Amino acid sequence: MISIKRAPVHHGPAAWADILPTIPVGQSLNDDITADVLVVGAGFAGLSAARRLIEIDANLSVVVLEAGRIAEGGTGRNSGFMIDIPHDLASENYGGGTEDQALITLNRAAQSFAAQMVDEYDVPSDFFDRCGKINGAASTTADVHNTTFMRHLSTLGEPSERLDAQEMQRVTGSRYYRSGLYTPGTILLQPAGYIRGIANGLRRQGVKIFEQSPVINLSKGWSARTNTGSVSAKNVILSVNGHLESFGFYEQRLMHIFLFGAMTAPLQPGTIQGQTRWGITPSDPMGTTVRRIDGPQGGDRIVVRSCAALRPGMRATEGDLRRAKSVMARKLKVRFPSLDVPLEHVWAGHLCLSRNGVSVMNELEKGLFSACVQNGLGTTRGTLTGIGAAEKVMGVTSDITRYFDAQDLPTKLPPPSIQTIAGNAVLRWKEHQARSE
Repeated sequence: MISIKRAPVHHGPAAWADILPTIPVGQSLNDDITADVLVVGAGFAGLSAARRLIEIDANLSVVVLEAGRIAEGGTGRNSGFMIDIPHDLASENYGGGTEDQALITLNRAAQSFAAQMVDEYDVPSDFFDRCGKINGAASTTADVHNTTFMRHLSTLGEPSERLDAQEMQRVTGSRYYRSGLYTPGTILLQPAGYIRGIANGLRRQGVKIFEQSPVINLSKGWSARTNTGSVSAKNVILSVNGHLESFGFYEQRLMHIFLFGAMTAPLQPGTIQGQTRWGITPSDPMGTTVRRIDGPQGGDRIVVRSCAALRPGMRATEGDLRRAKSVMARKLKVRFPSLDVPLEHVWAGHLCLSRNGVSVMNELEKGLFSACVQNGLGTTRGTLTGIGAAEKVMGVTSDITRYFDAQDLPTKLPPPSIQTIAGNAVLRWKEHQARSE
């Protein structure tokens, strides 16, 4: 029997869900049931796995267990960028290497898979906006990063457009940015709205989704027990990202990093100029992500994401939150000096990375599969690992399964105490270097 060592702990609200209309609490598991396949976790990976399973075999009985409420875990605490082009967070400018062309193809396959669900399940288009994104540059160094990345994209045959300071002001209403690099392929999600819509569509197709039903132990056979029931299934998919370690796998091989987000209260009409929807990722990956959303997505608001903390115990601290709130308020002010609106929501988002940049999409034990370790790319990589795990369960071979099968295992990390001291020192230094961004 595998006893689950820790349940997810979330810091701050799931803001993307909070700004949408309230919905009734979903059904919890209150019985002992059976299924062909059990999926643990109802985020991007878990719901994509459930969809792919019934796509392959419509008669399959699929059960999904979610520890919290739908869209109120990691999916309610991210930035909502579903990116198609290379986005290596460990690089200086996101460019990777020889795998980039293959990754673009796979990322677009994930986007197409998501788009098919959006169309079939009648998810509002406002929650799945194919508007592209901008790499924003505020300093000379960041502008060079954009130029280098633009050249890299050109060698891959990928379109991009350089925006000067005036064009950046026209888009954002801010004079802060020196330049930008627009790429058209990114989809900007209202992540909670998207996940809610996918979950509702899957329910209509017969997938049983139980909320507020955390797994407390998993016994071989397989049977997953919650506090109020159990699910027995021949095959289980763990789509729990970093909490794969809580299930006893890859301990001391997964890096648990928290990125912090904030969302303003609704803006008054005419408060800032520019377009009403846009998304900026920093040219330096350690910089600040900024989005503007509008009414159908939850109100006219600015979303900021910045600061990182490495916490091997999978818990951010109150000190982390206080520091991040102060930094993000300052980042917002320098971009919009005349803006006088409070940060209504502040939260910590849990990322799981491996030191060598690999995911864990494989068969852990006979009948137990993983769709985990998204390396900070939860929307796209989560979708891909979910698809891949479902295909592994069903014995289907594809470009997705071949890609993940070829990856190495996550490399071992130093002891947690060393990770905490050395890792956070490195993060702070990189943040300092990217402070303008």
